[in-house]
Amino acid sequence: MSPRGSRSPAQGLAGQTGWIGSVARFWEKTYAPDYVGLVLLATAYLVIEFIMEPFHRLFFISNINLQYPHAEVERVTPAWNIFYAGGVPLATIILTLAITKASVHKSHVTILGFLISLILASFITDVIKNAVGRPRPDLISRCKPLAETATGVLVGIDACTETDHHILHDGWRSFPSGHSSFAFAGLGFLSLFFSGQMHVFRPRTDLGRALLAIAPLLGAAMIAISRCEDYRHDVYDVTCGSILGITIAYFSYRRYYPRLRSPKCDEPFASREALFNEGFGKIKNDEEAGRAAREFDLSDADDEDAD
Repeated sequence: MSPRGSRSPAQGLAGQTGWIGSVARFWEKTYAPDYVGLVLLATAYLVIEFIMEPFHRLFFISNINLQYPHAEVERVTPAWNIFYAGGVPLATIILTLAITKASVHKSHVTILGFLISLILASFITDVIKNAVGRPRPDLISRCKPLAETATGVLVGIDACTETDHHILHDGWRSFPSGHSSFAFAGLGFLSLFFSGQMHVFRPRTDLGRALLAIAPLLGAAMIAISRCEDYRHDVYDVTCGSILGITIAYFSYRRYYPRLRSPKCDEPFASREALFNEGFGKIKNDEEAGRAAREFDLSDADDEDAD
């Protein structure tokens, strides 16, 4: 009897013949749904990032929390953040998989989970950014309000004279910090991967392995802190972005790997194709057993008729 909540591969569309059944079986036994979802997330992120404008919350030009200078040169630019939190972890994961001679399945799901972590974190972060429309600490410097703007009343984007579209509208994308969420989504995933490969949570694990697993998180924290130093975000933005990033990293990691306290935490779950074929094998065996029983019953009935 199959476990509660499980579904036989032969049920539904996957059990049908013809091209519909073939497509359904391919969909169930491969990671095609993950790749389709990844492409959709990436497309949606690009649309939100480059086409949609954020909600422009009203503000006081006398608000001292919005009067920090606009840093022309960032400590960690978006390009460098992609390199530090995307390129470096990806190269490290690939190198580790190569050195340990990991299986194709393990390499595949590890890299796939890492990419999903980055794209999903970026998408969710930008959706929240645009919906909240929280002013950055350097909004007044970006806005360059009209000289005659009143200081004691709420004003909107119409009071700004800045002509650069990106600089102006990006001033309302403070919460949560995108650098922080991206950094913890990428470097956080690397930390989880190291923890699983080295069995960091196994009793009596040496401190060296634990420190190596924590190191990526320290790098992510330094990236997040730099956003406060550049006055792009405050501590609240950075903290929430960091929590969002590490949560998505854990979510993406656990979709392919068991919990870190598992004795087999260094190996991913079995591939979908293996589980799918195993399910079909069980169904075939059940059908053969049922056919044999029916044949036996018929032969007994024929013997009774003959008597």
